[in-house]
Amino acid sequence: MINPTLSIRTRSDLDKQIEKVLKGLGTPAPPLDLRVVRELLVLDRAFYNSEDDGILKETVSKLKIAGIQVLKRPALLREAIRKFSLKALYLPDQKRILLDQAIPELKHRWSEAHEIGHSVIPWHEGMMLGDDKQTLLPLCHEQMEAEANYAAGQLLFLGERFRTEALDHLPTIENVKKLAGDYGNTATSTLWRFVEEAHRDLPMFALVTGHPHTARRLPSFDPNNPCRYYVQSPAFRLRFGTYSDVDMFMLITRYCGAQRGGMLGQGECRLTDDNGAMHLFDSQTFFNRYDALTLGVWRNLEPASSLA
Repeated sequence: MINPTLSIRTRSDLDKQIEKVLKGLGTPAPPLDLRVVRELLVLDRAFYNSEDDGILKETVSKLKIAGIQVLKRPALLREAIRKFSLKALYLPDQKRILLDQAIPELKHRWSEAHEIGHSVIPWHEGMMLGDDKQTLLPLCHEQMEAEANYAAGQLLFLGERFRTEALDHLPTIENVKKLAGDYGNTATSTLWRFVEEAHRDLPMFALVTGHPHTARRLPSFDPNNPCRYYVQSPAFRLRFGTYSDVDMFMLITRYCGAQRGGMLGQGECRLTDDNGAMHLFDSQTFFNRYDALTLGVWRNLEPASSLA
């Protein structure tokens, strides 16, 4: 999946919503405590378990008491959770966030922030029951999810604060990991944020994949869809946007080793821009035993002598 783009106007509107929240919290320092965010916004948080039908039925039963939508259609919530493998959802009529206990706890933070994003975007209320795709046209749903993701990023990375600090760090995997620790977020979400927001005039790309080495790939590996995420910086999208995730994945397989974890390697990638000029990128890949995280950074134009 390639990171979606939002219009300047939409980004500005979302920035204003998150800025209100952060000001209400007294401009907090990282890492952001989501408990105080919920208190400020008067949001409730509960858990369900998509792998335990008994717990799920109990959750739905409880929600029927207070939720008008759930009361009228008690099977809707359970059906949506099962059919679309929902990991979190927001019930606007109850101001309640539900998180799936079956997902790793490390991912709860982003999921919760995403649903908080839904809750603070005024035009989302009334258009949704959680993330149920049956209630929305696909394009509308994708737009709403992109907006909630952007709001979550602005919230967890404290608006402009992250971008300002990231500008003081060279674009490397090690610095991404350091910033992830400082802000209390996953390396994956920090990598995404770094590529989208830091050094905006520098062409950069990020890949989040399974292990790239053929000896370590899972049986479910799909060569036609090798990347969970393919993130492009604004400058990269403008000049190198024709490269697909398959193209980029094939480039990193040339240098990645078969290590079980840690750095898998680094290498040089040659990419041709939209005008036909060849550019050199420095790329490095780290495997955290769940995902392989790749960061590619523009170095320079390939010297004319090397093309002879």
